[in-house]
Amino acid sequence: MKRRQLLKHLADHGCELRREGSNHSIYKNPVTGNTTPVPRHTEIANNLARKICKDLGIPQL
Repeated sequence: MKRRQLLKHLADHGCELRREGSNHSIYKNPVTGNTTPVPRHTEIANNLARKICKDLGIPQL
């Protein structure tokens, strides 16, 4: 999955960029208060994308 597609899915469900780390971007779901890192690779494995969605408490892709 492309990183751009995942970030659009996160934004569509209300998740916000919290801060930039050295190798990851940290996203937060303001509704649940959960945060999770998103790697800056152009291609993200589908299993990792599902885990990121699960950690943030949003529907999976």
